[in-house]
Amino acid sequence: MINNDKTISLLERIANALDRLAPPEKKIDNLHKSEGFVYDSKTGLIRPIKGINRIPISLLQGIEPQKKLLLDNTLNFSQNLTANNALLWGARGTGKSSLVKAVHAEILLKTKSTNLKLVEIHREDISELPELLYLLSQNENFKFILLCDDLSFDSGENTYKSLKAALDGGIEGKPNNVIFYATSNRRHLMPRDMMENERSTAINPSESVEEKVSLSDRFGLWIGFHNMSQDTFLEIVYGYCDEFKISIDKNILKSEALEWSITRGARSGRVAWQFIQDLAGKNKIKIY
Repeated sequence: MINNDKTISLLERIANALDRLAPPEKKIDNLHKSEGFVYDSKTGLIRPIKGINRIPISLLQGIEPQKKLLLDNTLNFSQNLTANNALLWGARGTGKSSLVKAVHAEILLKTKSTNLKLVEIHREDISELPELLYLLSQNENFKFILLCDDLSFDSGENTYKSLKAALDGGIEGKPNNVIFYATSNRRHLMPRDMMENERSTAINPSESVEEKVSLSDRFGLWIGFHNMSQDTFLEIVYGYCDEFKISIDKNILKSEALEWSITRGARSGRVAWQFIQDLAGKNKIKIY
């Protein structure tokens, strides 16, 4: 004879055990804690950061057209108007990721909004982008700029297909409250030798290459960054000195700045910033 009480008790214990084994429902509920977040691949959620590492947009010199393009696009997005995913591509250290972060701050200032959040996803976590987009789409009272810095793909990688699918949005479409900004040194996100190798080994070379090149076509806005002139490099240095109240003879400043750029083998916003950090340290001036 079956003991119903024992059977029910056993079933309840089994159910409780299954509940404990089941992963908790993923839910983003910490959006009030910060303006910026980083995707945590271990938990599948976003982690608030204390403060976004960025500089004022006014200090980004020599990229005025790029500023306007990204500002206008982001302002449209924040105001529920149509806007494009953007690929910021070009030379190293020219201010691509700095511009995204500065634009976010500028839009918050212009709109007086607290609901526009900046979320960074690392390049190695791109395969999890569809899940992250789904989680962000559940928070309709917020808007998200999703940033992937230094995005590129190497030979043998297939994660670019996840990115293509996420940007297209499949049958659901891309969430209306998310826009995707990526920075890269490569216009097509893949090295030329990778595309040439695909062309030489494919049964239909043109179709194989087109599939990879079409990844960058998913970005409606392409913003190019190029190597800067000596005059622009010096303008950036002078701007930093004014901002941080670093007083030094202009001829000496020019000479030291150019010598610094020569030793680094490049003139860029990043090199200018590194020079200013060194100069500020020598003059006992604290900068952020």
